[in-house]
Amino acid sequence: MGVAADMLASWRAPRAVFRRRLSAGQREDRAAALLLLACALLFVSSWPILARAAHLDPDGPPLDMRLGGALLGWVCLAPLVFYAVAGLSHLALRPFGGRGSFYAARLALFWSLLAAAPLWLLHGLAAGLAGPGPILTIVASVATLAFFAIWGACLWEAERGRGRVAA
Repeated sequence: MGVAADMLASWRAPRAVFRRRLSAGQREDRAAALLLLACALLFVSSWPILARAAHLDPDGPPLDMRLGGALLGWVCLAPLVFYAVAGLSHLALRPFGGRGSFYAARLALFWSLLAAAPLWLLHGLAAGLAGPGPILTIVASVATLAFFAIWGACLWEAERGRGRVAA
């Protein structure tokens, strides 16, 4: 399946989709591409938020400076943080019987970020259009829970299921 179809399927059966992606073998280039695509979508989701902030604070930094900072953060710095979080999640699960690989833990996190990205795009719209309030709280809560549910299922499969990948 393609990435978009797998993203939709991850909402119904995240472990099955992740298992299929993991069975393709250890492909660091694909994992990095998934991460960069997820970070790019998260960057796009910040546009309405930054536009609202620039509009409401005309004396602050202009929109292009805000967008440049967000681009630096999401596309250059966030991937490094996500690599570290994936490694730490793998190490944290080892004492509890985790027997997967660092690659499987990375793929679990990166795939979960990408699968949850549509909800983060919705969050960006809600934050940009509605602003702080109950709508934004609900959308942010649903997006956060969805991300952690998908990541938990994928991480379970990575560490308890078929997390060993032939190099």
